[in-house]
Amino acid sequence: MLIAVIDGQGGGVGKSIIEALLPKLGAQHTIIALGTNSLATAAMLKAGAHLGASGENAIIYNVMRADLIVGPLGILTADALLGEVSEKMAVAIGRSPAQKILIPTSRCGVNVVGLAEKSFSELISLAVQKTAELLG
Repeated sequence: MLIAVIDGQGGGVGKSIIEALLPKLGAQHTIIALGTNSLATAAMLKAGAHLGASGENAIIYNVMRADLIVGPLGILTADALLGEVSEKMAVAIGRSPAQKILIPTSRCGVNVVGLAEKSFSELISLAVQKTAELLG
């Protein structure tokens, strides 16, 4: 199974996801780090992602190949992550047939109401738990 972890800026969210997820994965799963920029991709590769690619075209291409997409909620919103998510990226991610596990953060200007406030580490833990459930 191909798991795409998408992040931008410094790649901190993606890095945390990958570090927590790797111990739960079997050899049949591959993590591809998809960064909106090379700094984010490098951070996720350093965290242990098996593959990495950066930029708009890499994200558009690889989300159609992915079985599962994990990242901050903002990846579905054009101009999120301080403008690093293009409209084409957001549309491609949204249209991807992959299951999506999204971490709600208000830093992207999107607030999801009805959810209990949780710390960043709690959100990462929940995202990793859900990913592991979907992987069987």
